Amino acid sequence: MLLKTFGWSFAITVLGLALAGVLWGWQGLAIVGILSVLEISLSFDNAVINAGILRKMNTFWQKIFLTVGILVAVFGMRLVFPVVIVAITAKLGPIEAVNLAINDKAHYQELVTSAHPAIAAFGGIFLLMIFLDFLFEERDHKWLAWIEKPMARMGKLDMLSVIVALVALLVASMTVATAAAHGAGDKSATVLLSGVAGLITYLVVGGISGYFEDKLEDEEDDDEDEAGDDAEAGEAAAAPEKKGVSTGAAVGLAGKAAFFMFLYLEVIDASFSFDGVIGAFAITNDIFMMALGLGIGAMYIRSLTVFLVRKGTLDDYVYLEHGAHYAIGALAVILLVTIKYEINEVITGLIGVVLIGLSFLSSVARNRREGKPGNEEDSRQEVASGV
Repeated sequence: MLLKTFGWSFAITVLGLALAGVLWGWQGLAIVGILSVLEISLSFDNAVINAGILRKMNTFWQKIFLTVGILVAVFGMRLVFPVVIVAITAKLGPIEAVNLAINDKAHYQELVTSAHPAIAAFGGIFLLMIFLDFLFEERDHKWLAWIEKPMARMGKLDMLSVIVALVALLVASMTVATAAAHGAGDKSATVLLSGVAGLITYLVVGGISGYFEDKLEDEEDDDEDEAGDDAEAGEAAAAPEKKGVSTGAAVGLAGKAAFFMFLYLEVIDASFSFDGVIGAFAITNDIFMMALGLGIGAMYIRSLTVFLVRKGTLDDYVYLEHGAHYAIGALAVILLVTIKYEINEVITGLIGVVLIGLSFLSSVARNRREGKPGNEEDSRQEVASGV
């Protein structure tokens, strides 16, 4: 299963490093390798969050996530996105922006860096909404109960997460943005507008995917009720026809729900990639090295997401999602703080790794207390089958 899930990642790594060696020599190969490790370390929590969403989707959409989704992640976010940001902020045409990225890398890096306040505000508010909606939701398992219990009670207040996010945005726009570290001048208006855009994006994409998911569940419940009524009434002949019609509608709704979930996943990935793209400039300002290195790392994150889904890891270790969401909350705060202050990417990555590591250890301890040794049964099955 490991080779099946990570096979493409291994292949892309070999091809990518070989290509880097041919095009840029040993130095380029080393830079691409470092960027890959940077992306994996910064985005491990992204894999856990994505797995929580992807497990609701069927195998077809999981494959779409690994194929079409990785193309969007690599070429869209790691290559095209920085160029688009430069084109918008510098008021350049697309061709001029590409020419600048290739022929005047230092000025290109300067323009991307100066756009950081807008990027950080958009991504910070989007990720903050993910964290707040998780924190304010009532759930069966609680990791840090002393925080999560009162937050769940407060979450009964409608739109509380939106209110908190807007307050955080106002604070950021009125404090850290007034003397932004990335570019001179007052960035308050830019931060405010970008943060509102991030909030709107979250509400629209998340709302639409949630709407179709709810409709799908309603259709499935109706289908079960109809089947039960038909059986009680003895309408054995009519039941298959009714069930067939209902199932067709359910499949259609599942497709729409999965499509918008896919879009939601892509926006989440985009928000997680902001710090990686900006941080990559500390290593190189060559957009092609950057896209190749970060793309290899992104491929591993995608494969890890599918691996977590297929192994049922989130079901075995129930606090992993908690740790990942707390890491998201920390990343959201860090993004907003970096509007003014420089924070090393190593710190960002370590916070996520530590929180997820602690949540994993807590899950293991819980399983031992309850006599549930995680995925030990799955491991025995794999050994017995020769995997």
